[in-house]
Amino acid sequence: MFLITVSKGSACEAPSSPECFKRSADHTFYTCEWSMKTTERNVTFSIYFNKTKFDSLEKTCDIVEELLTINNRAYHVWVEARAGNSSCTSNRSSVVLRNIAVKYEAPQIISMSWFKNDLNLTWIAAEMAPALAEIRFRRNEHPTESWGELKRTTNTTSKPSMYHVIVGNLLKDSVYQVQIRHRSTQALTPLWSDWSPVVTVPAALDQKPEVTIMTRLLNGSRKVTLTWKPMPHAAAVTGVSYNLTDTMNGCPCKKKGHLINTCEHTTTVLLSAVNITVIANNSAGRSPPVIIEVPAEPAADLKICDKTLLDETFNKKTCLELYELQDGDSRPEKVITLTAKMKEKKKMKMNIKDYVRYLYFEHRCEGGRNPRTVKMCLFYQKEGIPLREPQDFIASSDTHTADLSWKGIPSVDLQGFLTHYILKVSSQDELKECRNLSASLLKHRLENLTPGTKYNISLAGVTRVGEGPEATVTIITFPEKPVNVWWSLGLLFLFFFLTIMCTCILKRIQNKIFPPVPKPVIPDLIPYQPESQEFLEGKEEVHKLTLHQHPEDKSIPEDAEETTVLTGEWDEGTDEDVDGGVDSRMSGGTSDEALRSSREGEMTDLEQVDNEIAMLIYRNGLVFDVKTDSP
Repeated sequence: MFLITVSKGSACEAPSSPECFKRSADHTFYTCEWSMKTTERNVTFSIYFNKTKFDSLEKTCDIVEELLTINNRAYHVWVEARAGNSSCTSNRSSVVLRNIAVKYEAPQIISMSWFKNDLNLTWIAAEMAPALAEIRFRRNEHPTESWGELKRTTNTTSKPSMYHVIVGNLLKDSVYQVQIRHRSTQALTPLWSDWSPVVTVPAALDQKPEVTIMTRLLNGSRKVTLTWKPMPHAAAVTGVSYNLTDTMNGCPCKKKGHLINTCEHTTTVLLSAVNITVIANNSAGRSPPVIIEVPAEPAADLKICDKTLLDETFNKKTCLELYELQDGDSRPEKVITLTAKMKEKKKMKMNIKDYVRYLYFEHRCEGGRNPRTVKMCLFYQKEGIPLREPQDFIASSDTHTADLSWKGIPSVDLQGFLTHYILKVSSQDELKECRNLSASLLKHRLENLTPGTKYNISLAGVTRVGEGPEATVTIITFPEKPVNVWWSLGLLFLFFFLTIMCTCILKRIQNKIFPPVPKPVIPDLIPYQPESQEFLEGKEEVHKLTLHQHPEDKSIPEDAEETTVLTGEWDEGTDEDVDGGVDSRMSGGTSDEALRSSREGEMTDLEQVDNEIAMLIYRNGLVFDVKTDSP
């Protein structure tokens, strides 16, 4: 049994000698630490200061200073470890409590930020006195890089309960891993604290987020969607978040912030001007802010406020906004906001100026969440007459007309709502015309003016209170030019002469290109009218007919002209004579057939003449006589 007990005791590995110290010079207790390699569970420890024993379940033990009364003498200190039935003790060391060392706790980095290429590190101070800090780095891209290659030792600057160091000559666009330890500069025997946990320092956020905005008009509000590009990977290695702040988006009329981790955000804003600020954040700092200005929703025709809540009591869910408008600027520098509190209402009434134009808004929260603009109009607390005349009033005249143009009166000098313009036209100190022009006009034309006459023209703006200063201009219309009669006659003669010449030239050109076609001359056939009816009643007389044949009839070629000469003599006689004569001639070698053939020949000649006339052909203005042989 003795041998078994000895063997079990010898199996216990002895712990290291305890190291005792204070966490600061002002602490009233001591802390002792030791180490031990063991795989056993439920190991208990006892630390001895001479014969005074302190039990602990951990490898550290805090001892109140009052329990150790001897401060100027050395204590023998050792640790006894017990694991099951075995136990072992450490070597003994000597400790003088008056000269005990000071060892800070391991620092915990709470903030880090980049300024150019300098890294600022901040952690909780161990005591009010400055300390000596040691910082070591290695690049995040090279995790196997030795810690010793980048190590800095520097003194801290003490802020209230904080230590602060600046490490320069780094690359702000790189990612580092950092550890810190520190020790006291006031204690006689200071000890280095343990290294802090490894902290990853991302790259600096130097760029503003590139934000795009889309706006959609709702009923009394606007839906705004913001999107932006992600930050660079080196800056987002530890994560990036975004702070969004909407002015006048809270209910009622309060700022509202949002913390999001995405690259898109949708919110609802009022119809008045709103600024949305977007800032990117990582563990090493924040980006420069980007401010998105959402101007007030432009209204096509803003009306004059008929009634406001400035002099009335309203509930907590309603707030008012007034913008001092300068020449249509919908985002002025000074914005007056009024809530239901009486103090703010009185203060606002004091800030509203007379003769100044305001853009008036009424906002109301519905359901306590979504604000909405219920009224938007133009407002004057008190109106006056314009201080200045219309600007750049100019006129250009002609013989009978004049064109007028001008620029509007600046809103600062209006002092009221412009209702119309008064235009006055006078000649030789006599008022010719006075008319009212619309307040929206910037030009006008005068007509029916007298040529060669001097006119004085004035223009003034009018508000609901009265008429302002006049802008004047003087014009002289052009005189009418007399018409020269001789010049008119000369031009008329020249016109007719040129007309005749051009007509002749065109006629000749037409005759050259298209020559006239001659008309065939056909004599008029006058029917023969007998002189007396007796002739018509006369009897036909048959005279002697002699037929002569051309001696060369048989030898005439086919294309030659055939001519037949008929001669005859008609003798007076009766029908019986004719018959008898014919019979007698027929007996002498002629007969009735010869007479018939002579008549047929005569008819053939007549038909041939008609055919010859009908065969006239026209070619390009020429007449061709085409003759054919008779059958």
